[in-house]
Amino acid sequence: MEELRSQKHMEGLTGAYARAMYRTMGYTDEDLKKPQIAIVNSFSESNPAHYHLRDLAKYVREGIYGAGGMPVEFNTIAPCDAVAQGKGMHYILPSRDIIAASIELMVQASQYDGLVMLCSCDKIVPGMLMAAARLDLPTAFLTGGVMLSREIAGEEFVTCDIKEAMGRVNSGEITEEEFYEIESNTCATVGTCSMMGTAMTMSTFVEALGLSIPGSSTMLAVDSQRMHKAKETGKLAVDLVKNNITTREMINEDTIKNLVRYLMAVGGSTNAILHLQAIASEFGYELPLKLFDEYSQTTPLLAKFKPASKFNMSDYHKAGGVYGVLKALSPQLYTNFLTITGEKMSDLLEKVEFTPNEVIKSLENPLAEKGGLAVLQGNLAPKGSIVKESGVDEEMLVHSGPAVIANSEEEVKELLLSGKVKPGDVLVIRYEGPAGGPGMRELSLPAAILVGMGLGKSVAMITDARYSGATRGPCIGHVSPEAAVGGNIAFIKDGDIIEINIPERKLELKVSEEELQKRRKNWKKVPMKVAGNSFLRTYAKMVSDAGEGAVFKYREK
Repeated sequence: MEELRSQKHMEGLTGAYARAMYRTMGYTDEDLKKPQIAIVNSFSESNPAHYHLRDLAKYVREGIYGAGGMPVEFNTIAPCDAVAQGKGMHYILPSRDIIAASIELMVQASQYDGLVMLCSCDKIVPGMLMAAARLDLPTAFLTGGVMLSREIAGEEFVTCDIKEAMGRVNSGEITEEEFYEIESNTCATVGTCSMMGTAMTMSTFVEALGLSIPGSSTMLAVDSQRMHKAKETGKLAVDLVKNNITTREMINEDTIKNLVRYLMAVGGSTNAILHLQAIASEFGYELPLKLFDEYSQTTPLLAKFKPASKFNMSDYHKAGGVYGVLKALSPQLYTNFLTITGEKMSDLLEKVEFTPNEVIKSLENPLAEKGGLAVLQGNLAPKGSIVKESGVDEEMLVHSGPAVIANSEEEVKELLLSGKVKPGDVLVIRYEGPAGGPGMRELSLPAAILVGMGLGKSVAMITDARYSGATRGPCIGHVSPEAAVGGNIAFIKDGDIIEINIPERKLELKVSEEELQKRRKNWKKVPMKVAGNSFLRTYAKMVSDAGEGAVFKYREK
C-alpha cells in the first residue's frame, strides 16, 4: 500500500488541527493511522429508494472497520423524480452535476483515501459515477435495491402503473375508489421502483461496470442479504485502497461502451444516454449519438421489463439478473477488466450458469434483432432525438399526423385532460429542453396519461424535454437542437404534418426549407422562465445540448 494521502494531510505539526477535529467525534489515535474511507450517503426522507440507506450505512461502516479502515460518513442530496413531477422537475437533471461537484469538493477538502458510494436513483447514481471518474480514487458502490411489487385485484402493480392509472381514471376505465387503492398500495416497501426506469437502468449499470457486488442491484431492498452485501462492500473498499486500485484502473472506454450494449439489450431508459455521455466525458471519452444507434442496430433485445412488458425487477433477479444478461451478451462485450471483487469480469462470467428463459433471451433467440432504443434524425432533429423503440407498439413505429403544439408541460397536460387531443395527432411539447426548461423536465406523467387514456396506439409525442425510463408508447424526446436555442422544433405550427419512421430512423417536419427559413426570421427568442438568482439561470447559461449529455460547459476566461 502506498503512503495514504489522508496521512500526508494529517501528519506532523500542521496536521494537529485536523487530528483534533476527528478526536472530538470519537476517532482514536489508532483510527487516524488507518485508510480513511468516505461513506458517501444519499440517504433522504423525501425518497423511498434512499430512505433505508442511513441504516445500510451502519453495515458498510462495520465492513470498513473490520477490514482495517476508518469510516467517515457524509451526505449528498437525493431528490426523487416522482415527488418532483411538474414544477419541481426543473431541478432534477441539474442535481446530477451538483451531486458530482459536492462529492468532489467534500472528498478533496478532506483528502479521503477511498470511497463507498451509497445510491439508488436517476440522477444520484450518474452523479456519483461522474464524481468517481473525476476523483479517480479506490471506489466501491452499493445501490439500495428494489421495491417489492404489490398485487391489487389479481394484478401485479409497480410504480409506473400509478401514472398510467391517472389516464385510466380520467377516461373512466377505472373508478375513483379503484384509483385510490392503486395510489395507496402500489409502493409496498422502500427501494427503487421495480421497473426498467432510469433508476434501475443506472443501478444495474454500476453492477455491469463491476463497481458493485454481483447480484446486488436487482436484489430486494428489504432482503436481509443486503446487509451482508453492505459489510462486504465496506471491506472491498479498504482492499481497493490497500491494493491501490482506482476507478480509472477499472473503467476505460471499452467498459463504458459495454454499457451502451447492455442498455440496448435490456431496453433501458432513454435518460441513460444523457448520463452515459456525461460519465464518458468525465473519463475523457466521447459517446456521440451515432454510436448509440450503431450499437442499437447490432445489439439484439434480450429482455424488457415494466412498463414495456409484464416483468418487473424481481423477475429479472430470479431469471439471472445483470450477470445473466452479461453472460448472454458476452460475445459482444469487452470483459478483460478488473472489478471491485479483485477478479476480472471475464473470470466472474465464467462462474455464471445461465440458461435462457422467458425473461432473458439468448443472442440466438432474442426478443428482437435490434436493441431497445433508437436515434432518429431529420429536419426536425438535425442533431438527433431518442425513442424507446422496445416500448412502442408495432402500429406506431411509422406514423404521420398533424402537429398539436404545447409550449410547456402544463399546456400538454391541459390538452390531454380536456380531450383536445385526437387519434392521429402528433403532440409537440417544446421549450422544455436543458436550457429552455430550464432543466429538461421529464414528461413521464403526460406520456403515461396518454397511454392510460388509450391513445398510445394512435397519438405520438415529440419533445425537446425527456421521458422516464418507465415511459412506453410513441414518445420521442431529446429533440436537438432545442426550441430555446432556435432549433426547428420552435418553428412548428399547429396542423403541420410530422412524419415519424422509427425503423428508418427518421423524424421529419413536412414543411419546405424556404418556409422554415421564413419562420426562423420571424421567430423571437422566448425569455428565460426563471427570474432572480435561481441556480437554474446559471444552469441554463452553461448547460450543453441534449445531444452532448446536457453537461456543464465551463467557460475559460
